[in-house]
Amino acid sequence: MIDSYPEKIKSLPAQKGKVDTSSKYVLEAKDCRVLFASYEPGTTIPPHKHDDADVHGVVIKGEIILTVNGTTTKHGVGEWYHIPPGAEHATVFEQETEEIEYWFKA
Repeated sequence: MIDSYPEKIKSLPAQKGKVDTSSKYVLEAKDCRVLFASYEPGTTIPPHKHDDADVHGVVIKGEIILTVNGTTTKHGVGEWYHIPPGAEHATVFEQETEEIEYWFKA
């Protein structure tokens, strides 16, 4: 499993992901959760929704292929993406990827 986050990040509470090929650490803040996630190549997350979260994310290593409401986009290092509340979305990771997501309460 890739995971190049600093030890201070790794000391945050872990969150079990939807897939076994990921690791995630969570920082709780008022009206927002910050998720530090790592994914192995070949990881896919099937279509799903988050009705209670407005998600903004940035890729810090690798690439994310994101499908939101039927539209697929690729995001590389330093690029931001947005998943509106209630939007159906799915994700594919073809390479080792790390990202930071900000889950704001919707």
